[in-house]
Amino acid sequence: MNLSFKTALSGAALLLTTALFAPALLTQAQAEEASSTQAQIEQSGTLRVGMSTFAPWAMRDKQGALIGFEIDVARRLATDSGWQVEFVPTAWDGIIPSLLAKKYDVIIGGLTITPEREKSVRFTQAYSHSGVQLAASSALAKEKKTVADFNKRGVILAVRRGASPVQVAKEHFPKATLRQFDDESQVFQEVLNGRAHGALSSSPKPEQEALRHPDALFMPFAKPLAEGSEGFALRKGDDALAEQFNEWIAARQADGWLKARHDYWFKSLAWEAQVANP
Repeated sequence: MNLSFKTALSGAALLLTTALFAPALLTQAQAEEASSTQAQIEQSGTLRVGMSTFAPWAMRDKQGALIGFEIDVARRLATDSGWQVEFVPTAWDGIIPSLLAKKYDVIIGGLTITPEREKSVRFTQAYSHSGVQLAASSALAKEKKTVADFNKRGVILAVRRGASPVQVAKEHFPKATLRQFDDESQVFQEVLNGRAHGALSSSPKPEQEALRHPDALFMPFAKPLAEGSEGFALRKGDDALAEQFNEWIAARQADGWLKARHDYWFKSLAWEAQVANP
């Protein structure tokens, strides 16, 4: 066997060995990065939470402090874990990219679990459930009662950019025109101002807005257009941290705390006195 052949054979063996072990090395690197997230939280004593403001999940009270269902959940999770909590308000359409960019450790912000999102993030088990509904304009859509009535050219529907109702709107109303906004309040204001026939959003926002504006808004559909489950979102590989959060979710479901807080924020308007513009 000549030297050049030996060299070629050694090179081939090295390439084969690298190919065989590369996935394992990548998995180890991911695992180390994931464990470092947990270690960083423990070392700093602070859980950084990405969220976006929309009532009643998260909003500002009259003094400017954050309140809402997700705020309660994140604070209780941090307290039970022995951590402080730092909220990082983020535009909804950038909430997952910012998690992947490590601007925070977890998203606790009413993020619906979907197969598409699961390609990018690691979800915990569901901790709350909601649906997507439509609140319609009494002035522009009082004769519309069915999905087919709203699925027509010339119909304008307002939705929050990047949120799950966008996909629901595209599925149910492909012929309608969608107007997308960064803030939930803009979505409903578009309808109240007479510039859209309806607004799609996660419950209970449509139902609560219809209660607040009974002369301007009505609910054309008795059942949600879509139902979903919300989970905490972490970076891929943060499995141990996800399991820690799953244990907390299971405990708070068992003792009734999650249901009690969900009922307060979603099935009543008792909290409205705390905010200037709910």
